[in-house]
Amino acid sequence: MNKLRTFTAITTLASAVALAACSLAPAYKVPATPVTPQYQSNAPWAQAAPSDQLDRAGWWKLYQESELNDLEQRLIANNTDLHAAYFHYVQAEAFVKQVSSQLYPQVSTAGNVQRDRESDTRPLRGATSPADYNSATLGAEVDYEVDLWGRVRDSVAAGKDESEASQADLASTQLSLEVELARSYLDLRGVDQEIHLLDGTNQAYQKALELTSSLHKGGVVSGLDVARAKTQLSSAQSDLSQLKAKRALLEHAIAALVGTTASDFQIQARIDPVPLPAIPVGIPSALLQRRPDIAAAERRVAAANSRIGVARAAYFPSLTLSAQGGVQSSVYADLLSAPASFWTIGPTLAVYLFDGGKRKAQVESAKAATAEAGERYRSVVLSSFRQVEDNLSLLDELGTATAQQQDAAAAAELSVNLSVARYKRGVVSYLDVVEAQSAALQSERSVISIRTQQLDADVDLIRALGGGWTRDDLNTSDVAANPGKGTPDHPPA
Repeated sequence: MNKLRTFTAITTLASAVALAACSLAPAYKVPATPVTPQYQSNAPWAQAAPSDQLDRAGWWKLYQESELNDLEQRLIANNTDLHAAYFHYVQAEAFVKQVSSQLYPQVSTAGNVQRDRESDTRPLRGATSPADYNSATLGAEVDYEVDLWGRVRDSVAAGKDESEASQADLASTQLSLEVELARSYLDLRGVDQEIHLLDGTNQAYQKALELTSSLHKGGVVSGLDVARAKTQLSSAQSDLSQLKAKRALLEHAIAALVGTTASDFQIQARIDPVPLPAIPVGIPSALLQRRPDIAAAERRVAAANSRIGVARAAYFPSLTLSAQGGVQSSVYADLLSAPASFWTIGPTLAVYLFDGGKRKAQVESAKAATAEAGERYRSVVLSSFRQVEDNLSLLDELGTATAQQQDAAAAAELSVNLSVARYKRGVVSYLDVVEAQSAALQSERSVISIRTQQLDADVDLIRALGGGWTRDDLNTSDVAANPGKGTPDHPPA
């Protein structure tokens, strides 16, 4: 008989363990997306070799700007939006720990000391039972839900997937902020070049006004030429003031990104051009591993898929193993004696018999959420391909436009020299000089503007390619996961 009981107990335990190994979630497959073998616009950038990827420790170093490098490091250490995203990731990590706790027995203990009085008219009260008595109880309880249908493990899997998605969101936020800072810095450098150009132009216009005024006093030219010279100078001075205002706003934006006040922040003007680096583009399929927003979308599909298993498990019984024990006595001195002990042990099997369609609706909702997450994943992938193609096309065409605009600027400068020489000889009116100078100025400013657009497109291409991030960075302690070198237990300063 004892052997039979032992065999039955072992069989029951083995069956429970076997059932606990199952999962009702569908087998997960990454949603299929259309991927071409190469980008349509590649020239003049060749596909990157496996060892020729972007530097994951600081892609902005491609621009060879030490000041930009310092600013990016300050952004990582001090940016408030990045820290907010980091702590959102910490919450996701804590939720995984919270859900994982259900895999283990829950142990609790309690003690109680009280004075009680029974009603004199209590039903079935014994004739010798005292009306007033003491009660002291000290006990412990152990509860463990056997994960028969994988509900807990699917919940843990969903939590881990969401945590990885939050980590990828953090990397995506960091990349977006780094790109915003780089663009603002490069735009500011472009404005510095325009300001320098207009400073020189205003000096030239001032000399032209003085020359025209002198000729007017000598009766050589009319007052109309003087008025035109004054108009040209004032217009250029206005453009210069607008550029200085634009520079101030860019400087203030950079200050906010690096976590300081605009009043305490300043970037010295520089006019040397920033080199345009060639970006290792790679192949389209690499985007699936190198863009954090794609990784986040894919992880959310996996999490939604696991939640289908959680919803399906609600159809089946839940088995909880419970044990209680302790001591109880009306005499405090006898509380720890053997007669005061009590215990209970036994399983609880529970199942819903009727819920009005609640569980069916939960399964349908989980399936729809998985389908929605899959479509969002495909949308992110397609958008990523478009962004890469957009910036490759921009860089290609803007390179051609730069060369063309430089030719136009050279021709406009020659036109200025010829018109000034002819004006001094009295062959043409000052209107010809104004038109030539205006065209030359606009051409020079266009060259600077197109170069700045090229740099912006270059930075945007880096963002479209995922920066230096890779799918392997999930669940690591890199800067992308811990801004300011913080950890979930030790947040950044």
